[in-house]
Amino acid sequence: MPTAPRRTRTPLTALFMVGAVLALLLGGAGTASAHAVITRSDPADVSVLKTAPKQVTLTFNESVSLADGSLRVLSPKNLRVDRGTVAHAAGKTNTARVTLAGKLPEGTYTVSWRVVSSDGHPISGAFTFSIGQPSTTTAPVPAESRADTATSRPYGVFRYVAYGGLALLIGVALFALVCWPAGASLRPLRRLVLTGWAALFASTVVLLLLRGPYETGKGLSAVFDLSLLGRTLTGRSGWALGARLLLLLAAGILLARFASRLRREADKTPRDPATAPTTDQPAMQPQFGVGVRAVGALFAVGLALTWAAAEHASAGLQVPLAIPVSVLHLLAMAVWLGGLIALVVALFRAPADTMIPPTAIARFSRLAFAAVAVLVTTGLYQSWRQIGSLEALSTTEYGRLLVLKSIAVVVVLTVAAFSRQWTAQLIQEQPQKESVPAAEPQRVRVAQTVGVGASSSGDITEGSDSTAGPPAPRDPADDPGPSDFDRHRRGLRRSVAVEAVLGVVVLAITTMLTGTQPSRAAAQSAAALAEAQEPTAQVAVIPFDVGTPKGNGRVQITFAPGRVGDNTVEALVYDSGGFVAAVPELRLTLTQQAQRIGPLDAKLADRGGYWSTDRLRLPLPGTWTLRVTVRITDIDQVTVSQDVTIKPSPI
Repeated sequence: MPTAPRRTRTPLTALFMVGAVLALLLGGAGTASAHAVITRSDPADVSVLKTAPKQVTLTFNESVSLADGSLRVLSPKNLRVDRGTVAHAAGKTNTARVTLAGKLPEGTYTVSWRVVSSDGHPISGAFTFSIGQPSTTTAPVPAESRADTATSRPYGVFRYVAYGGLALLIGVALFALVCWPAGASLRPLRRLVLTGWAALFASTVVLLLLRGPYETGKGLSAVFDLSLLGRTLTGRSGWALGARLLLLLAAGILLARFASRLRREADKTPRDPATAPTTDQPAMQPQFGVGVRAVGALFAVGLALTWAAAEHASAGLQVPLAIPVSVLHLLAMAVWLGGLIALVVALFRAPADTMIPPTAIARFSRLAFAAVAVLVTTGLYQSWRQIGSLEALSTTEYGRLLVLKSIAVVVVLTVAAFSRQWTAQLIQEQPQKESVPAAEPQRVRVAQTVGVGASSSGDITEGSDSTAGPPAPRDPADDPGPSDFDRHRRGLRRSVAVEAVLGVVVLAITTMLTGTQPSRAAAQSAAALAEAQEPTAQVAVIPFDVGTPKGNGRVQITFAPGRVGDNTVEALVYDSGGFVAAVPELRLTLTQQAQRIGPLDAKLADRGGYWSTDRLRLPLPGTWTLRVTVRITDIDQVTVSQDVTIKPSPI
């Protein structure tokens, strides 16, 4: 089959240009969002404290990694008042704590924080608290607390490059190993594998250098900070990137040895100079044994595991199941998309006298179908795990991206159906094309020319040659034109090219999903924000009436923070006119009927106008029954009751 002419390659180039532009547009839509959620801070946001705290503690919904400067506290004059290193509180990996300097002046303080969630994405934020009374001005939030830093964009770009390199390296290699072993000696396919390996190796090195500045929010100049690089290598993401580099180095050595073997075998193959194929043409059929395929499979699984162990699958629900499912999802993506690109190159860039057999296309069609089936199955599980509810498909960024990816996959599958039809027609046409025997010379009767030196007889003799006279001119109408086989092959070219471009778009959306906050985490974040905006105390107002003139009123009891653990309790007694009244005795007990706990005596003390206790420990959340005994004179008293709800502790 002749090599595709320039006019045939132009549509393919245009399609790939469109795919690249779409990938870049989709890739530049945004940076990675927060994945972990802060659930509590001590001091609380916008709280006003009577005395200066000794430390600041943050609590998250999952484990977080800390670095120097992860937690900064700025005074009203924009001076840092945090001291020492940031550490986990009481060994809990979902907390961050830093101590404060002594003798802090009154005013409003700004807490700026930036940590790394367990799925490898940095999150940041800020809040304020006041000592004594709020200041008229507060310190600005440092630039380092912004999520979109100077390194976040380059880091995101090279993540795209890494995914593309993985698809090329695994998909093209598998295409040669399983579908078309003779294509392993085809130079365009070898270059494609080398491009995938180089892109993945180079992007991994860059990601490793950018990881430290990306986590800490520093500028690009921090890439050369060796201490920051050393800290990166000891973290989960650093381990994953380092393991990926080692696997790629080993794979590079094996690829180099295999390429050298192909060259040696090609040199040993005798060739007729007149009929020798071009250097791009497969000269022999490489033999790939079970050992080669097993080693390749192990390398592919290892590379995919370096992603799954450090991203979404490593945090959240069902981690032991989510990691292998993520590995299968990545491998299926690489087999499908990388194999598509290999097929496009084989169809468009094969030398003039080299043609990929329809049987190889059929093998890839079956392999791609299996890969897409794995993609759909694992994708459904990952969607359930990250989405949480159907409503989140339209209300969260992750859900909308997932819907967009699903639509793109449906379009790709539609185009793939046309490719399978073209492949089936090619297989049907191929036996017919090969079964037609070569035309044998026919003995025809040729009239002998009468003239000088010619035979005098007028007989007509039989011969296999027609060189005695010029051939009769051919009628243009007798030209059969392009065969059905060639027409089906051109249709397959077009459909596979479109399928590959759409696959690049799906890959771009998938990469965006890995950097977007999952819907479950977004729901937790919204719930935590709503909870933070709720009152930080539980208030119960209990009316009473001792049965005497002006012997009625109400008791207002405030529990702060109204959660499990230590609470501060304050009680005010109001008379019938709504004024604060002093009473000789006020007693409060709490009982939880469901767990048969109590009564617990709050041991309220008279503070000269109100009653309180600095410490009432409530062991369980739920509904507690308050029993309040109010004595307004020496002989007049009454006991009243009411329920109050105590919330669970966020820690």
